[in-house]
Amino acid sequence: MKRLSTIAFVAALAAGPAYAQFSDGVVKIGVMNDMAGTYADLAGPGSVIAARMAVEDFGAEKKGMKVEIVSADHQNKPDVGSNVVRTWFDVDKVDVVVDVPTSSVALAVNEIAREKNKVFLISGAASSDLTGAKCSPNSVHWTYDTWSLANGTGNAIVKTGGDTWFFLTADYAFGHALERDTAAVVEKNGGKVVGRVRHPFPATDFSSFLLQAQASKAKIIGLANAGADTTNAIKQAAEFGVVAGGQNLAGLLVFLTDVHGLGLKTAQGLIFTEAWYWDMNDANRAFAKKFAAANKGIHPSMVHAGVYSSVIHYLKALEALKSDADGTKVVAQMKKMPTDDKLFGKGSIRQDGRKLHPMYLFEVKKPSESKYPWDYYKVRATIPADQAFRPMSEGKCPLVKG
Repeated sequence: MKRLSTIAFVAALAAGPAYAQFSDGVVKIGVMNDMAGTYADLAGPGSVIAARMAVEDFGAEKKGMKVEIVSADHQNKPDVGSNVVRTWFDVDKVDVVVDVPTSSVALAVNEIAREKNKVFLISGAASSDLTGAKCSPNSVHWTYDTWSLANGTGNAIVKTGGDTWFFLTADYAFGHALERDTAAVVEKNGGKVVGRVRHPFPATDFSSFLLQAQASKAKIIGLANAGADTTNAIKQAAEFGVVAGGQNLAGLLVFLTDVHGLGLKTAQGLIFTEAWYWDMNDANRAFAKKFAAANKGIHPSMVHAGVYSSVIHYLKALEALKSDADGTKVVAQMKKMPTDDKLFGKGSIRQDGRKLHPMYLFEVKKPSESKYPWDYYKVRATIPADQAFRPMSEGKCPLVKG
């Protein structure tokens, strides 16, 4: 088993009297994700950097608020993640857990945060069940989810003729949810799912799965996976001549770091949905410049932006409450306050814990269209906040009344 890492960052030496009600006199933030594996580039150590930037930009030190950040690697294993979080809550007095890509881990942490009455801010995990049947008064799902990905990408592709689909799906909670939500969109728009195959998570050899996809004759091969699984599948599909043979790949969850790893020659023309892109405006570019300087030149993904944004809003809620002791009260305060930060702009948090903001349909540029490093995307469509996420009435969240 890999050794868990812990990184601490203290924003102030002493808490001022205004924050005396904070438990143990300190606000402790736990950033947990995959630090060295499949999802390390899109989250990993970069999420710790993003959380640190949020604390600094909030001005915790100037406000006399003592903030400490710890981090750990959950290795994409629910049991490892659960053990870390229980220790954080019971022994280390962590107040909030942030990020947690890998939906199976996030769903486990979601229940522990509810049990311990702490706060869980989800940026990296995708399952829409986190604001559906598994919604919690202690959690906020910040950046994106499988419903928003399915409706952004699935709608666009079916409406332009991609009406027969075969799914290549990561065999765990995230992949199942993404396949489910995308299949529903395909069928709603008159398309047909002709087959599916589920691969181990993580995987390196996709040859047998791609052969099944080719044999299906589906127009679209939907990649219901992420990170290295997605990039490996795309690279091997090129070797098998999948696109050259007349089928198209739909990357249902693609990150900036995936495109960087693939290179524009391989990734050009990919269409996908994301919540945020570094080169869309001056505020995003300024954040990306500072982030990249601290992250070996690697630019931020939407997960990193979501960590930054969620931590900023969490600290604003603590400032208003003057307490971090009751997780449900903190989340209720977060829902009460409009969200407003430099990366996502103005938005809100619904009763079911879903953070609302626009989503964007992007296309990867051709090599000839890219003018500078990390210049990879062009916007095909903006999906307004009120259309980007599943209607609350359809989510079956027990918190939703009326």
